[in-house]
Amino acid sequence: MAIQRLILRDFIIVRALELDLASGFTALTGETGAGKSILIDAIQMGLGERANAGVVREGASKADIAIEFDRTPAVDAWLAESGFETEDHLLIRRTVDTAGKSRAWINGSAATAAQLRELADHLVDIHGQHAWAMLTRPDAVRELLDAYAQLDKKPLALAWENWRAAHAQLGLAKSSAATQTQERERLQWQISEVEKLAPLADEWAELNTEHARLSNAQSLIDAATEAITALDGGESDIRDHARGRIHSALQALQAQSHVEKGFQSICDELTSSLAQVEDAAHSLQTYLRKIDLDPARLTQLDARMVDWLSLARRFKSTPDELHTVLQGWRESLAKLDAMSDLDALEKAERTAYAAFETAAKLVSKKRSEASPRLGFAITAAMQELGMKGGKFDVLLTKLDAPASHGLESAEFLVAGHAGTTPKPVGKVASGGELSRIALAIAVTTSKLGNAPTLIFDEVDAGIGGATAQTVGKLMQQLGVDRQVLAVTHLPQVASQAHQHGVVSKLALGEATIGVPSSQITMVTGDDRIAEIARMLGGEIVTSTARTHAAEMLEAT
Repeated sequence: MAIQRLILRDFIIVRALELDLASGFTALTGETGAGKSILIDAIQMGLGERANAGVVREGASKADIAIEFDRTPAVDAWLAESGFETEDHLLIRRTVDTAGKSRAWINGSAATAAQLRELADHLVDIHGQHAWAMLTRPDAVRELLDAYAQLDKKPLALAWENWRAAHAQLGLAKSSAATQTQERERLQWQISEVEKLAPLADEWAELNTEHARLSNAQSLIDAATEAITALDGGESDIRDHARGRIHSALQALQAQSHVEKGFQSICDELTSSLAQVEDAAHSLQTYLRKIDLDPARLTQLDARMVDWLSLARRFKSTPDELHTVLQGWRESLAKLDAMSDLDALEKAERTAYAAFETAAKLVSKKRSEASPRLGFAITAAMQELGMKGGKFDVLLTKLDAPASHGLESAEFLVAGHAGTTPKPVGKVASGGELSRIALAIAVTTSKLGNAPTLIFDEVDAGIGGATAQTVGKLMQQLGVDRQVLAVTHLPQVASQAHQHGVVSKLALGEATIGVPSSQITMVTGDDRIAEIARMLGGEIVTSTARTHAAEMLEAT
């Protein structure tokens, strides 16, 4: 199973709908204009299709879609990777207001439309009533073949981007050689000028610190000498310096500490203070032995700082930025040198193309292997869909120039009858044949997909009789392993379904006069016979039509 429940509020012409869905094949039928495809439209909108205000029912403020899915390992892995909570089931909700603005949630957490579309790949596979249109589009043909071949095209895409970048860099180098020469000469001159100074990282701050110290050396010597005298006056009166006074206080308290025990802790503090004073005095004496007025060094510093300031002004930077500016010029020059090395660029371009060609040839090999298998599978499906003797081929043609998708194009060829040569689909197939071929492709590729729900929206248009009976059986077979939803107007198809839903318009009282609403009713027994009979005979259901309908249902 996949979709468990669909809940709609004010969506197109649906006022309110809650629909429980089962596994197997479910057919949706109803009179023209009843809104059979609205269910499919709602699922597509809920799974990230572009929002527009037209989906809001007339008179309502917003459309609200909620879809509940069964969990699968693939869905759980996606939820974990994308940061969403894993619940007992998967619940997707999306609203669209009258301004066309939408909001979305996955298991209660806000989500983007892009995330809905990405998740949809793990949930549903939709085949629309105009699926035949893709048969003549080269890109769609190629994508279908690649999906059938289960190609991983990420390496090809990366190799293509790398080659295009190398090719563009080579082209730029060739076209701007003269400009690059001028820029290189300018950078070389600027670098040579600044390298005369050879500024180092953080040197400007160090120069300022040292210059300030030397220019104020005498004041620093005087301050240190005065501080030493205040802390430790040597042989001077003990009352004239801090060390002596602390020592006297300590002696006085120690003499009475045997009487007052509380003095001991104070003595400990004074002892610590005395040690700190002595350490400070020692550090200052060491400082005085090292400091030097050094006028010669001060002159050197003055000269270097003048040169530094001059270069900074010349190149419009601050002094502390000069080293960084020089590094930037060196990097730019290195890049220009690399760009000017045409031999190296040409070699890089050839290497990148060789990598792309290797990836493209691997893709080509897999396409060549898959194309006859796809042709054979679709040919077999055509035989069951009323095209006995018909043949389907996939033609690969080498391109004149490589493209991002590889080295070849793909085209579908078809022969509608035995003994004819397959030709391009658009040139030989009629509208009815195109529909049947598209259906054959849908059935063939659906068997290979991983999405637990398959949706067919009137893909049986243009067929009837025994072919329609076959289509119904094919969908019934698909429904054995997967959930299949099909909007159909053919009784032969609907009679094969495991479940049957009838779409109809419902009047909802005076408050909604002029605003019709659609509903879906799951039918069984006599009600289902009546619906199949209506599909067989039109508005007036005869007893013959009812008998025929009952026989069709019994035959399934």
